[in-house]
Amino acid sequence: MAETSLPLLFLCFLFLFITCSSIFLPVSSSKTRFNYSLEEPHHPLDPLTAPEMKRARAILSGHDPGFGSGSAIIHAMALDEPDKQRVVRWKKGDPIPPRRAEVLAMSNGKSRVLTVDLDSGRVVSDLTSPTSGYPVLTMDDIIASSQVPFKSVEFNRSIEARGVPFSDLICITPFAGWFGPDEEGRRVINIQCFSRQDTVNFYMRPIEGLYLTVDLDKLEVIRIVDKGPVPIPSSTGTEYRYGFLDKPVHMDRINSISMDQPDGPSFKVEDGYLVKWANWVFHIKPDQRAGLIISHATIRDSETGEARSVMYKGFVSELFVPYMDPDEGWYSKAYMDAGEFGLGPSSMPLVPLNDCPRNAYYIDGLFASPQGNPILQPNMICLFERYAGDISWRHSEILLPGTNIRESRPKVTLVARMASSVGNYDYIFDWEFQMDGLIRVTVAASGMLMVKGTPYENVQDLGDKEDDSGPLISENVIGVVHDHFVSFHLDMDIDGSENNSFVKVHLEKQRLRESKRKSYLKVKKYVAKTEKDAQIKLNLYDPYEFHLVNTNRSSRLGNQAGYKLVPGGNAASLLDLDDPPQIRGAFTNNQIWVTRYNRSEQWAGGLLMYQSRGEDTLQVWSDRDRAIENRDIVLWYTLGFHHIPCQEDFPVMPTVAASFELKPVNFFESNPVLGIPPFLKKDLPVC
Repeated sequence: MAETSLPLLFLCFLFLFITCSSIFLPVSSSKTRFNYSLEEPHHPLDPLTAPEMKRARAILSGHDPGFGSGSAIIHAMALDEPDKQRVVRWKKGDPIPPRRAEVLAMSNGKSRVLTVDLDSGRVVSDLTSPTSGYPVLTMDDIIASSQVPFKSVEFNRSIEARGVPFSDLICITPFAGWFGPDEEGRRVINIQCFSRQDTVNFYMRPIEGLYLTVDLDKLEVIRIVDKGPVPIPSSTGTEYRYGFLDKPVHMDRINSISMDQPDGPSFKVEDGYLVKWANWVFHIKPDQRAGLIISHATIRDSETGEARSVMYKGFVSELFVPYMDPDEGWYSKAYMDAGEFGLGPSSMPLVPLNDCPRNAYYIDGLFASPQGNPILQPNMICLFERYAGDISWRHSEILLPGTNIRESRPKVTLVARMASSVGNYDYIFDWEFQMDGLIRVTVAASGMLMVKGTPYENVQDLGDKEDDSGPLISENVIGVVHDHFVSFHLDMDIDGSENNSFVKVHLEKQRLRESKRKSYLKVKKYVAKTEKDAQIKLNLYDPYEFHLVNTNRSSRLGNQAGYKLVPGGNAASLLDLDDPPQIRGAFTNNQIWVTRYNRSEQWAGGLLMYQSRGEDTLQVWSDRDRAIENRDIVLWYTLGFHHIPCQEDFPVMPTVAASFELKPVNFFESNPVLGIPPFLKKDLPVC
């Protein structure tokens, strides 16, 4: 029976394939402002071009015939960035530094990290299994492993026993994590299946109680857990596509809204990736693992006109999403989305007028296939100006006789956005730049919950029992409690990379005896000498500000020029430190870290994340306790939120968001946006 249904199953897998990624498009299919198939790099940090990817593939094949025969598979290929100081010194018109590609590959069941010199045509480094773990999975891995269960007689019988037509079956691949020595020595992945009968929202129809583990390289089932049938939730109410909804919406329609820009956008994008807006200049590029990278961000001083360095490199380093269900088939669900799958391949084309407003500028991504061929990811990033009626600054004065002062300035910002659909969840990442020097970073989550089937249809059915997994959000559907943590790598170079220090500005309560006041707060500053001094857990009742300053750059008043990290609402991981997911996700042990700059320390969970054991994490690097005072240092910040699902999260979640800010502190001599002009009616079109 399973064999005769393979054509239908193939359509199911094709559907999964399309929903997971759109990267398998020919380079020529995108209508883009930038010809990625022909362009040469214009900046030292520009991503690899299509010709460079093809050249890297040819060099690899010459180095190891396995790359030509298919026995060696490319899992990731990206620019091996030049030395930081060389990039900082580079000016437009200078020769581009030698170009190299970093390649993560698999051959003979081993991980390989290779460096390919594109100018000399040589592989200059080839390391085998430098740490535990494997490279990011390829889409070929996902598709091939999804088909393996249907080779199993036991699996097919279990599906038949549940009465699910094979034509309605769709299987996905929750990552395996790592849970001890028994799981070492081979790449494995878990499989969970759903029914898509009468719905495209198959996530809400889990086939609960049936779980499989597959060997990724041998493509064989190595374990099946069948705990017996659990009622499959109904498809009723799971539809979310606007054109297919059949329930009336008891809400007055909101008229269309858009921001007018009579003269067009104010920002410019030069040579594909260099963005100039107001007083900001920065480099932006798509990345297979991080999704979006902001580099070499400078801001023009409002008084001197000098371009001053703020941040050398900022990006999402890792996500950690542990689910709180200890049950067989669920305990391993503790995802590391960036290192296990990559945020780039899962970044679907953005939807104009909904994901991004009018006048948005779109940037495509270019990644390498497992065979090393360039593949275009169209409309992966958008840039747009935002004005939502916010105020940049204002003051009204009524106490001066004969005057009527009403001064207000609009707040217009520039947003760089990417949306990544990692399986059931959609993450929206915004980097927002303000004219006053502030950078706001926001992570928003939407999409579908990862739910669990249950025999219960109403909370009253539970009686005195409580389900360990989470609350009931629909009939036969449990929303499993989970966390979201996003770790950011923020290489803040305040007025250059040297002489940067991390200062903890403490508000300390002082008790008074000789005043009518009994207490007040006093500011005291502590410079972090080593990395362990900069491991910070946030505490509302022990308040700090967190400054990064350049000790060689002072204002006219003698204050050191700096930026401060302003945390938003946050959450801490509550898992035990010896819990295997937490060992791998140790970068969530603190919300703030500062480490000595090391170009090899970029991924908070380690370079080779898949099934890693946690020996190459931010926690490990920071525990080396290197000196960080007056050095080139990197700030790390992990934002997060606990998610206790509710009925409003069904069948698709309203967006929830968390953010943080990087704000100038004594960086400018005074208010840098004092001189921006107000909006006037004569400047706007009359329709």
